Amino acid sequence: MSPAPGDYVYFKSQVPLHKIFEGVDVDPVVRDVVLDLALGFVVWVGGYAIPLKKKCGMDIENKQWRYYDFGPKTVPPLICIPGIAGTTDVYYKQIMSLSMKGYRVISVDVPHVWNHHEWAHAFEKFLDTLSIYHVHLYGTSLGGFLALVFAQHRPRRVKSLVLSNAFLETHKFAASVPWSSIVNWTPSFLLKRYILSGIRDGPHEPFVADSVDFVVAQVETLTREDLSSRLKLNVNVASVGPLLLSDSFITIMDTNDYCAVPQQLKDQVSERFPGARQAILRTGGDFPFLSRSDEVNLYLQLHLRRVGVEAQPDKVQDSSEDGGGDDTSNYDNPSGHGDSGATDDPRQPEPMGPSGASNGDLQPEYTGPSDHSLNANFLRSKEIGSMKVLDTLIHSRAIFIYRHIVAVQHCKSIKI
Repeated sequence: MSPAPGDYVYFKSQVPLHKIFEGVDVDPVVRDVVLDLALGFVVWVGGYAIPLKKKCGMDIENKQWRYYDFGPKTVPPLICIPGIAGTTDVYYKQIMSLSMKGYRVISVDVPHVWNHHEWAHAFEKFLDTLSIYHVHLYGTSLGGFLALVFAQHRPRRVKSLVLSNAFLETHKFAASVPWSSIVNWTPSFLLKRYILSGIRDGPHEPFVADSVDFVVAQVETLTREDLSSRLKLNVNVASVGPLLLSDSFITIMDTNDYCAVPQQLKDQVSERFPGARQAILRTGGDFPFLSRSDEVNLYLQLHLRRVGVEAQPDKVQDSSEDGGGDDTSNYDNPSGHGDSGATDDPRQPEPMGPSGASNGDLQPEYTGPSDHSLNANFLRSKEIGSMKVLDTLIHSRAIFIYRHIVAVQHCKSIKI
């Protein structure tokens, strides 16, 4: 396995990864114990936790969100949603560059959801937890499809879309996976083999090869549940219906070289949104956000400025002192009269941004050399206690229960 890029190593050392379970920051061990008690999988008898029934992961709403959140909290966020082989880490170049320019960037992992309605509900709950109402979504591949699904089901929350190698329907993927009904029971190594088979083999340009190596390394970190839930979302037969969002708030960013998403499906997106801005990358493969990060970051910045999102570079210092993504203060008013930069009516076009382009093509503008290093002072983040939201008594009780569970595991008379 190739060593991690130097800028990624530095990013990981400076930027905190946040985790939310059911909308609260909580220690996963304590969380599991409390959940088992609440759902009746174990019962407290004489100071011991006794199992009552077998757990079934598919029946437990145990969604955990992993995400990065950096940039001034007064700026409407750009939320990045990865594809089937991506993780929250694959957008580290966007976080590094755009946050330093005064934009707020949130990168998320897709949690364990098994259908598209469940995704829309879970993502809305995640936004509510962070006190975010209006969002701008950047989705790649499956992430682009999920962004479209959310825009369809929650139209007033989505102010703009950036779609990269996205698609509108999953019928073609469903037909290519005849064993989709047993995805939930497929071993991890087979799921990884199938997902990685979609990445083109053979010689690549050096920057494309590096992006493939990085994503392959990220796939190795995914669990069987991660892989099976994403594959299920990719093969469940579904299609995106009409959107209330005007085409003028959509940017389509595709690559012209090889991509795992068939060209026919990418063309359907362009045909559905004829008024969308086109940002075409000559090369970049499946992961242009890594292989062509400079161009992608320029297009994202151009899109945000065009839809009315104003960067606040003067707040960069303040955001570092606030601890990055720990502050969950609402940046706009749910009634639509905040500083979100967009009106309540998603159909109403907004004034052109600094790009000044009147046609459907975006032209990147020079903003100086790209940022490949992070300002350590900006990225310094204070840690918060994972048990802020839990009552102290409940927390202590859960720890006590957990210790007893560990103790009785060694007892042959009680099998847990």
